[in-house]
Amino acid sequence: MKPLNKLRIAICNDHAGFELKGTILDHLKAIGVVTVKDFGAYIPESSDYADFAHPLALAVEKGEFDLGITICGSGNGISMTANKHQGIRSALCWENEIASLARRHNDANVISLPARFITANEAKEMVNTFLTTDFEGGRHKKRIDKIPC
Repeated sequence: MKPLNKLRIAICNDHAGFELKGTILDHLKAIGVVTVKDFGAYIPESSDYADFAHPLALAVEKGEFDLGITICGSGNGISMTANKHQGIRSALCWENEIASLARRHNDANVISLPARFITANEAKEMVNTFLTTDFEGGRHKKRIDKIPC
């Protein structure tokens, strides 16, 4: 994995993830991540996660960003949307071990956080793990290669 100050991170949310996104943006800055693009939502009023997840997923898929962070109420809808893109492996994470396994075994390139079900500290811990954990390859690589249709 690249050093944190070299990572290019994309982030997005819907209204339910608005507050947690602010916490994560502050955290990314505090741990030394320099390049972060916020794909929205930019206000806490009701919004549709797909409007933000698709542009983020396209940018990660094109290689403009190394990894993505998506946040909605349950984490499900925004993750499902991102996973519609062939080059995206979005993992819904609700505890740190899941975030670690998502990177190590599934080479996930997007972490999806369920804002209504985790604390800010849990989210920050999972983001740290996600950004610093490498894919193990090996037997997992052949499985990843079977994902695209």
